[in-house]
Amino acid sequence: VREPKVEMPLRRVPHTQVQRLAPDPVDPAARAIAEDVLTQVRARGEAAVREFALKFGDIKEGEALVVTKEELKAAAAQLDEEERCVLERTAQRIRRFAQAQRDALSEMSVEIPGGVAGHTVAAVERAGCYAPGGRYPLPSSVLMTAVTAKVAGCKQVVVASPRPTTATLAAAHIAGADMLLRVGGAQAIAALACGAGELLEPCDAVCGPGNKFVTAAKSLVAGKLAIDMLAGPSECLVLADDSADPAIIAADLLAQAEHDVMAVPELVTTSEALVPKVEAELERQLSTLETADVARAAVEKNGWVCVCPTMQVAIEVCNRAAPEHLEIHTVDAQAVAGQLEHYGGLFIGANCAEVVGDYGAGPNHTLPTGGTARSSAGLSVFTFLRIRTFIRIDQLDQAQGLMRDAAALGRIEGLKGHARAAELRITGAGQEPAAKKHKPGDI
Repeated sequence: VREPKVEMPLRRVPHTQVQRLAPDPVDPAARAIAEDVLTQVRARGEAAVREFALKFGDIKEGEALVVTKEELKAAAAQLDEEERCVLERTAQRIRRFAQAQRDALSEMSVEIPGGVAGHTVAAVERAGCYAPGGRYPLPSSVLMTAVTAKVAGCKQVVVASPRPTTATLAAAHIAGADMLLRVGGAQAIAALACGAGELLEPCDAVCGPGNKFVTAAKSLVAGKLAIDMLAGPSECLVLADDSADPAIIAADLLAQAEHDVMAVPELVTTSEALVPKVEAELERQLSTLETADVARAAVEKNGWVCVCPTMQVAIEVCNRAAPEHLEIHTVDAQAVAGQLEHYGGLFIGANCAEVVGDYGAGPNHTLPTGGTARSSAGLSVFTFLRIRTFIRIDQLDQAQGLMRDAAALGRIEGLKGHARAAELRITGAGQEPAAKKHKPGDI
């Protein structure tokens, strides 16, 4: 039997050469533009936000920058009932998972000499949630970000999205957002981070996926407020053996490729025979895919395949790549999953398409890219939470050993003011050096 002609060959990468992508997510030219936008918004507030929104086509002349909570509710009522129900069911699944995450983190306290120490868990007060509104408006991103912020306990949740569709507005209402800012790009991040006069107060956390200008602006405000991540091009890596279905693999790779021409579809397999079948399926499915112009460009420019001699080598390759999305299409996928260490989101078994992660099985779809999954995690309720520690000394006489050690460490480090502050709390301090008053075994 003659193999079908392959028009969509994937670039071959030897397993010894696969490394995590690790590109710089911030484009230098975009950063320069974003820096100017931030400077202007900090200086001129709402006027600058409106100016940039008009310049980049976010709004029309005379159009309001903000959609109020009441207007969001009205938009949800106008949405087709079937579409509204899809958004509501998706929001509920996201909410349920986020609540389980929140419940997994609790406040705690432990006894210390003379008192107690512990931590409290509290949400930031204001969250800014960005959702793209470009080639494909993403109401799913509104749900993923705003629902999660509300579950975390944020008192105010602001969504920003340029040229919002009715579905985007409805999603903001269903998520519980307090308002929607009709602004995109760096100007949206600037408004969320810096505020816009009476229109909007600065947010304490800003999150959500976006283009290179959004990422550049987030890089400039990081450190002044919390951000989720600096995301680069989206990735999907499929790990497959000879039991895998080439049609399903191709469909999942194309689902990722249609996001953007910069998307990265990847295949790691132990089966040489599987590769031409997947390539043939890519070509066949592209012939009928409405987004083929984008998906084909992503596959041709960025797609690659790595054939490995053993499953163990294939697993090592995946761990080096540390992809955003990692699908397992193998026999005993759960056993393989236990050996995978670095990924943004893991999809175990061929039944579990990456798209169910995109569209609301529960876990968040805003995930680390470019190999950063080795050191960071995706957006979750934890993005909006602060772990705040406290110490209380009730019985100073029981804390003498602690005070003597604090004073001694202050003197070791040459910080005499630190030492003095501790020594003033030591009974009879000033009569002899604090270190000499410490008794062996005294905690």
